[in-house]
Amino acid sequence: MIALGILIPFIGTSLGAACVLFLKKKIKPSVEKALLGFSAGVMIAASVWSLIIPSIERCNDMGRLSFLPATLGLITGVSLLPVVDKITPHLKLSKTSMLALAVTVHNIPEGMAVGVIFAGVLYGDCGVTLADAMALSIGIAIQNFPEGAIISMPIHACGKSKGRSLCYGVASGIVEPIAAATTLVLFSIISPALPYLLAFAAGAMIYVVVQELIPEANLCERNNLSTFSFAAGFLAMMILDVVFG
Repeated sequence: MIALGILIPFIGTSLGAACVLFLKKKIKPSVEKALLGFSAGVMIAASVWSLIIPSIERCNDMGRLSFLPATLGLITGVSLLPVVDKITPHLKLSKTSMLALAVTVHNIPEGMAVGVIFAGVLYGDCGVTLADAMALSIGIAIQNFPEGAIISMPIHACGKSKGRSLCYGVASGIVEPIAAATTLVLFSIISPALPYLLAFAAGAMIYVVVQELIPEANLCERNNLSTFSFAAGFLAMMILDVVFG
């Protein structure tokens, strides 16, 4: 079950990338805005219910200071991604390669989030259940679907074949199960730091939402579509986590 859980986000990315085989070269702007808004809502809800809250609950024995590990972890997660963003623009790559690289790099903390929460399931007494872990994994897969499409379809529009464009999209998601599996392998080392790592993953995901998804969802014409989509994604993930958590 854990092996399936860490593969689910990758499956979501691959299915999204496969849209290039069936759809036109470009996604309609309105559809793209809706998908980005929905993805942002899913990631924020997943960060709160599946990562930050379990991080705090894991530290209940600290009393009123139980928020401290979650706070430190979240700040670290939010602070690390800007460093990555400063490094990648200096790489001399084509626009399509940069697009794929940017999403690939941002998929690493998502993979870590999945690995960390499944490590929490293995740890047993950290307040994280298998249902929590599966809910997070499914939620990330939902938001990975449009990411896969947003990579493969523009690459195809730039002149690459559908097969090659599909490979770009699928490759961008392979880092997630790798990051998740690596986290699980290092479980015995990271288990004492689990509350910090849960919040770290949440901080990294929140950064991606605020820095990448929301601005992209509001490019050009501003309307309520991305806002309503965000709310729908947030509610979907919240319900998924509460019902199955």
